[in-house]
Amino acid sequence: MALYTTIHLHNVPDGKADAYAAWFDGPHRAALAGLRGLRMADRFEVTPEQISGPDAPQPWRYMSVYEFDLPDPKIDVPALGPLIADARDAGLIEDETERLYTYRLYSDWKGSPNWQRDKPLSGISVILANYTIGRYKEYMTWYDDVHSVEVANVPGHVAMVRGELSDVQIEPKRYCPGDQLVMTAQQTDDLAFTVQDFAARALGHSPSGIAMEPRSSAGSLARTVHYFRKISGTEFWPGGIAYGGDLSVYPGRG
Repeated sequence: MALYTTIHLHNVPDGKADAYAAWFDGPHRAALAGLRGLRMADRFEVTPEQISGPDAPQPWRYMSVYEFDLPDPKIDVPALGPLIADARDAGLIEDETERLYTYRLYSDWKGSPNWQRDKPLSGISVILANYTIGRYKEYMTWYDDVHSVEVANVPGHVAMVRGELSDVQIEPKRYCPGDQLVMTAQQTDDLAFTVQDFAARALGHSPSGIAMEPRSSAGSLARTVHYFRKISGTEFWPGGIAYGGDLSVYPGRG
């Protein structure tokens, strides 16, 4: 078995946001139940709070995230495509901006002491990232041992997961600007503070007195960063549960 995540970055035509939401939490979620290895499916909307500032390009208003633990990615990853195509065929997706990217995860979600495991997430941030050519091992060590810990410990951040672009992709296939995926989960009702303190720690002047290590040049600056809040009708925990009912039925969640 192997962990994979597909992110569906998209926009919805004017006047169809409610119809898309009803499709996702209704017939789409019912159809997803037939997919092998599905651990989570949830939907998110871009936030005004962004680490790169309010004027940073945010080409997608919405993102759906699908997590899988798959026996055979070559068979199972493409099976998601026709289910998403139902919304496209119904005119609920703007084709020209839509992007579907699938990543093979290096490991499951890595949590920090901030993570309240009995509570749902408020959102996630996504980095479509790249490493500096010839410095892959250095990039991996920096993220695993240093940066993932620093980022997940920022107040409001609770966990991180990373992966690399998969050889298996879903149609329509389009150029992906990030070979590496970095997703950070949040539990906060003050995302503005989280984003501000993240930036302050990176620059070394957080009121907390905590400063991040200098950013490794093994991480390429060719990257885009996007913060999203959760909007779909389930509760979402990293690593496996899209929940719409009694917590007690899920071991470790109640």
